[in-house]
Amino acid sequence: MPRTFSRSVPALVLIVVGLVWISAGLSGQPAAQPSTKNGEWPYYTGDLKGTRYSPLDQINASNFNKLEVAWRFKTDNLGTRAEYKLEGTPLMVKGVLYATAGTRRSVVALDAKTGELIWVHSLREGKRAAIAPRQLSGRGLSYWTDGKGDDRVIYVTTGYRLVALNAKTGAPIPTFGKDGIVDLKVGMINGAGQQIDLETGEAGLHSTPTIVKDTILVGSSFKEGMTVITHNNTKGSARAFDVRTGKLKWTFNTIPKPGEFGNNTWENDSWKENGNTGVWSQITVDEDLGLVYLPVESPTSDFYGGHRPGDNLFGESLVCVDLNTGVRKWHFQFVHHAVWDHDMSSAPILMDITVGGKPIKAVAVPSKQAMLYVFDRVSGQPVWPIEEKPVPQSDVPGEKTARTQPFPTKPPAYARTYVKVPDDIIDFTPEMHAQALEILKHYRVEQSPYVPYIVGDANILGALNIGNTNGGTNWPGGGADPETHIVYAPASNAALTTGSLRQPPPGFSDIKYVSGREGTDFVPAEGPGYGSAADYIELSGEARAGRGGRGGRGGGAGQQPAGEGGRAAQAANAPVAGGAPAAGGGRGVGAGGGRGAGGFGLGNGVQGLSILKPPYGVLSAINLDRGELMWQVAHGDTPDNIRNHAALKDKTIPKTGQSGAVGLVVTKTLVIMGDPQVTTTPDHPRGAMLRAYDKSTGAQVGAVWMPAQQSGSPMTYMLNGKQYIIVAVSGGNYSGEYLAFSLPAESLTTSPAGQR
Repeated sequence: MPRTFSRSVPALVLIVVGLVWISAGLSGQPAAQPSTKNGEWPYYTGDLKGTRYSPLDQINASNFNKLEVAWRFKTDNLGTRAEYKLEGTPLMVKGVLYATAGTRRSVVALDAKTGELIWVHSLREGKRAAIAPRQLSGRGLSYWTDGKGDDRVIYVTTGYRLVALNAKTGAPIPTFGKDGIVDLKVGMINGAGQQIDLETGEAGLHSTPTIVKDTILVGSSFKEGMTVITHNNTKGSARAFDVRTGKLKWTFNTIPKPGEFGNNTWENDSWKENGNTGVWSQITVDEDLGLVYLPVESPTSDFYGGHRPGDNLFGESLVCVDLNTGVRKWHFQFVHHAVWDHDMSSAPILMDITVGGKPIKAVAVPSKQAMLYVFDRVSGQPVWPIEEKPVPQSDVPGEKTARTQPFPTKPPAYARTYVKVPDDIIDFTPEMHAQALEILKHYRVEQSPYVPYIVGDANILGALNIGNTNGGTNWPGGGADPETHIVYAPASNAALTTGSLRQPPPGFSDIKYVSGREGTDFVPAEGPGYGSAADYIELSGEARAGRGGRGGRGGGAGQQPAGEGGRAAQAANAPVAGGAPAAGGGRGVGAGGGRGAGGFGLGNGVQGLSILKPPYGVLSAINLDRGELMWQVAHGDTPDNIRNHAALKDKTIPKTGQSGAVGLVVTKTLVIMGDPQVTTTPDHPRGAMLRAYDKSTGAQVGAVWMPAQQSGSPMTYMLNGKQYIIVAVSGGNYSGEYLAFSLPAESLTTSPAGQR
């Protein structure tokens, strides 16, 4: 049985905090539901519609630079080791901040004014957590109240259990599931319906549950699909549970069974022996319409689908289902027969827009392809035509890629969707440009977002793509202003993958081709953060060598040890960007693309720089009434490896921006987002900047220093007349920390009218 641990501060403090909840219900009337309109932040994305929007405006262009650290909360002791990949976005309700933190995925309640710890809860899951596919603290949790004093915090553990806690005390709710716990592995299957093992079976989640009315919506995720051991993996699903009892309400199968819509798209009965298609990103909901929007990932495996012929619904699709029954209302598949890891990684954004004088209840989905797909969220009809166009075809034995893929006609792409040669190639110097063109002769390069991976060898090392895996808009998603109908989308603009496949060694996998390159030593490619759970047992030296040589903790992006470079370099699919070294560790982005024969690999790019020209990361504003790009700016400082490059010392390099997945928060007047990499510049010590942009123009109107790069999406709230911004920072040798920014007292007294 798992062991629960809770700790509280002295009773007097708990009594004082409890009075906040008690007083709300003294009148006998249900208390108002928490909302960003009340200055709170009650959902991971601010609201159920995924907008990440708050109407607060005490912090604005005139005073953003005056922000100072109000309090900070370090997460090192919440587990057996420190966490270097803190991705959480806290919630704030009734003056209390709730967050997940640390390698054990502890839940903490903090005083939202001071950051003081009120209570902490964690579940000791042993081996189940140690081998979980999605480890570390995850991205947060959820809150629910009946408005009459029953207030709950709901989260998913590392070991894939759904837990309900008393929001006032952190104690499990005894009437929810069994002693406050629902085992989410129960009902997860592989094959034609085989229950997975409850300890070792592969299933997990790092996103937060979505709670609407009395229903908890929970998705599923699995290990990174680069070098998996079987295509008969656990099948993905989305499920609904009763928030009071934990009882299962419905299940939506993302791989349709016989008799279910879409089963025929898995040819040769391949639905039986294939898995994944999880819902690992945030689920959003139209509460009034009773409709749920599910962003679905790729089937097993990410880069080879010869064992699953057909279009493979509902892989890489947006699926709209009924809130009460889970019955499909409509769907749209973004990629047919997925072999590029174009997971639907972002929360669908729900917003009412006006197109050509006609009001439309819309849903907009940012993507790794940097295309914004926009639909009528009731009917599923595209707001603007989405055209099927021919794409390049695979020559990998046994693979059969789709002849066409869908392309939106509007809005335009908001970052690179493919590598345009020579226009997109580095040109800081003629020598660098020539070297880049020579390197590209050793890759399959085509002007398409869908260049199929190849079986790499000593001559042709891989297929060049951009926007898949780590490109475009990844898990932090975008944001929106429901008043102006503008979507704000961050995007990596230089995250290349050099897609190469190889046959796995005998006995490793039943998949014919996995990530890697023929003629090189085989090393399994594991996702960022795997092996970092609190109870993870380090492997023996022999096993460690087979897994790519785990070293000392504390380096590299994604919780990986210094020098490991995130994914195994051998995989030849690591992103190649304008990456500076992470704080004190290995390369943050772009370390390890697999050097090929003759030095023509992309691991070190061109003289240590990205093979692409800037900008490396962008922030874009897209008007959904017109389907037009309003503005686009480079986001992030110019990385140190460019700023300090010997060949560029006499050149003026405009701000390049930085590649990396970072989220944003939208306020009345600002878009706020931090740098994904650290730098050392004449303007600030080594660290990263939290930046504010004018929503109308994209002009940067302020920036404040942070000791490490942003690693979790920011949020904002108002308490006792003061607005706060909270952001998670971590990476390199800087362990996880939540930072709270606010204005100094003297700035509050001089704020313009209406800014309180």
